[in-house]
Amino acid sequence: MGGGQREVGEGSNVKANAKRRRRTWLKRKEKWLVVLGVVLHAVYMLSIFDIYFKSPIVHGIDLVTPRFKAPAKRLVLLVADGLRAEKFFESDSEVKFRAPFLRSVIEEKGRWGVSHPRPPTESRPGHVSIIAGFYEDPSAVTKGWKANPVEFDSVFNRSRHTFSYGSPDIVPIFCAGLPHTTWNSYPHDFEDFATYCDYYCFFSSPSTLMLTLYQFVCVNADASFLDECSFDQFKGLLNRSKEDPKLKELLLQDNLVVFLHLLGCDSNGHAHRPSSSIYLNNVAVVDSIAERVYNLLEDYYRDNRTSYIFTADHGMHDKGSHGDGHPSNIDTPLVVWGAGVKHPKPVSSSNHSDCGFRFVDEHMHETPTPTEWGLHGIERVDVNQADIAPLMSTLLGLPCPINSVGSLPLDYIDMIKEDEVEAVVANTKRILNQFLWKSQTKQSNSLYFKPFKPLGDYSSLLDKIEDLISIRDYAAARKLSEDLQVLALQGLHYFQTYDWLMLMTVIILGYIGWMTYIVLHVLQSYTSLAGYMFRKEQADHQTDNTRKEHSPPLYHSYTSMTVFLWTQIFSEYRFIKALWKELYGRRINYFAKILATGIFSVFILEFLVARSAYEGNKCWLSICNHDKKQPKFPMLFQLQALLIGLSSVMVSISTSRRTQKQELLALHQITNWSIAGISIVLPLFSANGLLSRLTSLFLGFAPTFLLLSIGYEAVFYGALALTLMAWILVENTFIYSSKVNRLPSSFNNMEDNVILDGRYLQLSDVRIPLIFMVLFNVAFFGTGNFASIASFEISSVYRFITVFSPFLMAALLIFKLFIPFLLVICVFSAITKLNRLPRLGCYFLLILFSDVMTLHFFFLVRNTGSWMEIGNSISHFGIVSAQVVFVLLLFAVTNMYTKDVNIGSADRSSRKAM
Repeated sequence: MGGGQREVGEGSNVKANAKRRRRTWLKRKEKWLVVLGVVLHAVYMLSIFDIYFKSPIVHGIDLVTPRFKAPAKRLVLLVADGLRAEKFFESDSEVKFRAPFLRSVIEEKGRWGVSHPRPPTESRPGHVSIIAGFYEDPSAVTKGWKANPVEFDSVFNRSRHTFSYGSPDIVPIFCAGLPHTTWNSYPHDFEDFATYCDYYCFFSSPSTLMLTLYQFVCVNADASFLDECSFDQFKGLLNRSKEDPKLKELLLQDNLVVFLHLLGCDSNGHAHRPSSSIYLNNVAVVDSIAERVYNLLEDYYRDNRTSYIFTADHGMHDKGSHGDGHPSNIDTPLVVWGAGVKHPKPVSSSNHSDCGFRFVDEHMHETPTPTEWGLHGIERVDVNQADIAPLMSTLLGLPCPINSVGSLPLDYIDMIKEDEVEAVVANTKRILNQFLWKSQTKQSNSLYFKPFKPLGDYSSLLDKIEDLISIRDYAAARKLSEDLQVLALQGLHYFQTYDWLMLMTVIILGYIGWMTYIVLHVLQSYTSLAGYMFRKEQADHQTDNTRKEHSPPLYHSYTSMTVFLWTQIFSEYRFIKALWKELYGRRINYFAKILATGIFSVFILEFLVARSAYEGNKCWLSICNHDKKQPKFPMLFQLQALLIGLSSVMVSISTSRRTQKQELLALHQITNWSIAGISIVLPLFSANGLLSRLTSLFLGFAPTFLLLSIGYEAVFYGALALTLMAWILVENTFIYSSKVNRLPSSFNNMEDNVILDGRYLQLSDVRIPLIFMVLFNVAFFGTGNFASIASFEISSVYRFITVFSPFLMAALLIFKLFIPFLLVICVFSAITKLNRLPRLGCYFLLILFSDVMTLHFFFLVRNTGSWMEIGNSISHFGIVSAQVVFVLLLFAVTNMYTKDVNIGSADRSSRKAM
């Protein structure tokens, strides 16, 4: 009898020790698996930059020295930021044109057309394409806005000296690192989006003109004074040269560039819309500045050796935004006149020989000129925006920037036929040099190199061009050179996308391997399969994994990571074999249930990609019950309701002052900051019942969200809160109504249960991570997303800050976007507690589902279009890919709100009764 008891006791100890060892193994393995997931997703997330966003910039290419005489000694570049072509060319209601001086230039002195930027139509890429001649990779904006993330060549680099004045966001990009430049910009404080009049008085030694402008600005809240500031600084430079011999000598040199960046139209367009009188008056201001610059320089030099270019970096949509490919954003004015520029030419049938050509913005060549522009009879020459850089280089007789992909618009240049051909050949050779450099680099780094066959005999084509020039057949030489240039551009694109197929194959296999490994882990660790299928085999397998958990190094190669994953999968062959034996004997309806669940799950996930009576008081116990202690703050809900009302009042006051163009007082800002800070802390003092705590959370984040909202977002917040509350009630009702059926399976074989914080997962539990994915997606799209911050209304942060501060503004917007995520995570944590589900098991299912979406979003990443389109595609891929870390971090942040939530004992009481 005693021996039998000892045997039973020893058997129990063996089982307890085995269970303890398995729990320890499971804990270690999951730590390793989380680390592996973080590393894998971080490495694979970077792959889009090697595939879709590889920089077009190359270094070390030889310059192509022009073989023609420079038509001009100096060049003036005037860029009216945000000036829309339609508003510039059309007449006003009184049939008067808004830019009379430049209108006279078009009719009497120079050439005109429409410049077509390539989306994203933003200031930085627009100026890069104008000045450097290439379309900068959109990822450059993530590496720095104030200075060049990667040094690139530009017209300014090639000049003898550049004089530049304008916005502190644009001028330093091109001039801060150049030794041969003189530049200046106004302070950032001048770009106050709420009011402009309070800062203009800070000019040192204001002139009479500036004081007059100050009065004008105070009355009209007009940003055109920024343009006047740039002009005034340039005028001061010329005045100083009369007393500074060295400056005078420098100004008399050749190969000089003057750049004036005129920000007024952009600021006024954002603040007042392009149809406003303030924006339209600003068009007249930039026209006046162009006239004054022209008169100043012509009077200063008196040699007719100055070229002038007036254009814009992008246009402006009717709603005061830009960035996408809307015609109002991609149609910008271009007016060129002065030394080396052709005079106006009447329209004739021979002017439209290139009607099949498409520009980078997909506009057809020579689209009809609107009648309201009144320019039908004067030849219009449209260009791609990157064509302006080789135009400037040719006028000054300088080598083109080495990364330029623009074509030389010969219809603007007044040169003899021989020099025209030489200019085209120089431009072609520069693009060809880029192609050859990329071809050689790729050949030296590839095991199996596939050349670009159409340019296999480029050297013979160059020789033929030289022969045609030598026999003075300039038309044929020009045609052959232009054809060679087209092939070189195609070759550049070929090598820009050369590695796509290989990299995408490796990444796809990697994601499939990771998802397969996650499925195997969940089946092994969080289902009852491992508990009764093969205990002995699993014990052997524990030893193998314990030995292997220290072996995986930090992988920096996509291929190595993919190979490693599939190696880990194959190492689970014992479990896979046993799983196959177990499933082989199941009935057909079991597989039908699994298939139906899988199809439904994939359908829900793909839908997100495409987007995005209770039975009595007992069922409320688990979510309403809390400890018997007195609440820490008895009047908490009343105080939170008061803060919501106060925040609504502050929203009304702030909006009213902005509508009246009045500055937001410091008292208002302090009040808003105080309301936001206090309201976020208050939920920590609420009762610890599930419903009480979550209600307090919804109320606690509402004031901050309201203060950062300008429209429908407030309604969205309320709708999301109600939806989350409904989810809790539905889950609680489901648990109570199916309690009798669920309890036996939930607590079956509890002595074998090694899960640390809950019960085994069942097939029906898949609904919870799926619903979470739906709500997480709703939170993502409800008010915008991280990539579209640039397209948000800047007034979202006016109640906290009005002076332009990009980092603080971005932080406020990001926090606003985080609030819905925090609410969803809090409710998800509560529901896992309510269902007694292992939170890590649900976490791995979330990662599995998110990676199905990640793989789809991987194919939807865009590298062309607006910032919003590009950013959305990146953020969709990045957010779902980063959920392996993102969700864990949100769990940690929200844990301080949910860690002491008391679920109640209704479920446990039922278990004891059974």
